Parts: sequence; C-alpha cells; structure tokens
Amino acid sequence: MIEVGSVLVSEELIKEEFVCNLGKCRGACCVEGDAGAPLQQEELDVLAAVYPKVQPYMTEKGIATVEEHGTHVIDADGDLTTPCVDGHKECAYVTWENGITKCAIEKAYENGEIDWKKPLSCHLYPIRTTNYPEFDVLHYDRWHICHAACALGRELQVPVYAFLKEPLIRKYGQQWYEELEESVALLGRT
Repeated sequence: MIEVGSVLVSEELIKEEFVCNLGKCRGACCVEGDAGAPLQQEELDVLAAVYPKVQPYMTEKGIATVEEHGTHVIDADGDLTTPCVDGHKECAYVTWENGITKCAIEKAYENGEIDWKKPLSCHLYPIRTTNYPEFDVLHYDRWHICHAACALGRELQVPVYAFLKEPLIRKYGQQWYEELEESVALLGRT
C-alpha cells in the first residue's frame, strides 16, 4: 500500500494493467454478480432526482424493478446498492446496444439530460473502495469476467490507476491524482 493524502492505494492498482474491452466482455459487470452497484449515501438523493430523466433509457424490466423497489435498495449485506431485475440479475439501470450492456444513467448524461455520469462505484470499477472514518482504502477487484480487460491493458501497457484517472479525479480531485502520479514515479513505475 502507498499513502496518498488520506487514501491508502493498493500497489496492485499501479502494477496491474487494465482497459475495459466491451467488445469481448459485452458489459458483463452490469449483469453478473450477487448485488447491484454499491452506492454512497450522498448518491441516493441524486439518483432519485435524475431517475425521471434516466427512465426513458431503461428497459421495461428495469423500470418495473425501480417502480417496485425504489431507485436504490439495501442488499443482503446491509449495503446500499442499485436494484437488480428479479432481485439478482442485471442492474435495473442497464440498457442494451448491439448486445452490449450500457448504463442508462450514463446514456442520459452523454445526451445532456443530466449532469451526473453514474454511480461512483461503477465509474471506478475495477477499483473498490473501503471507507473508514479517517481514511479510504482502494483495492483492485479481480473478477474472471475482466480477463479481456486485463489482456488489453497489458497490450496497451495501461496501469489500473491510469485507466481510471477520470473517476479518481472525480472522487479525490486533480491535486490528489497528481500526488498519486508523483508517488508512482518515486516507485519507478511510470
């Protein structure tokens, strides 16, 4: 682990390489798993507010799920998450384009309907964050469905932290990201 401000960063985020490869995985991270996308408390009001503008991009099953369960749920572990269709399938906010899953929230953002891109946990994936009162810990979440992303990352030589520059800046700010880059340089891994 390296310390950047009040954040502990797993060295795997520096050593491992990753670039999403939707042509290979087809967006499986939005349809597999045992729960929806993790949400932060402060995202709940935002999600509820943007829902009316996101709804036109959603599937009928996704809309029905949100109408029945709400814009967010509490999963079996007690965590706040997006709801899933049938309680365990794809995220309710999934939409499909040419057989590839996309995020309806992100589609509304890209079309200028809303100014919130998507839940931060989705934007940061494959980084997962553990929050403590005094600091955060950033982990690399390995998942078999991301093998193609790992292979593409190695081919392009893009470390996980570099691939996720935009969401890391969204979460911690430009100055923090620059400090991360300085720490990486000191480790001799630029």
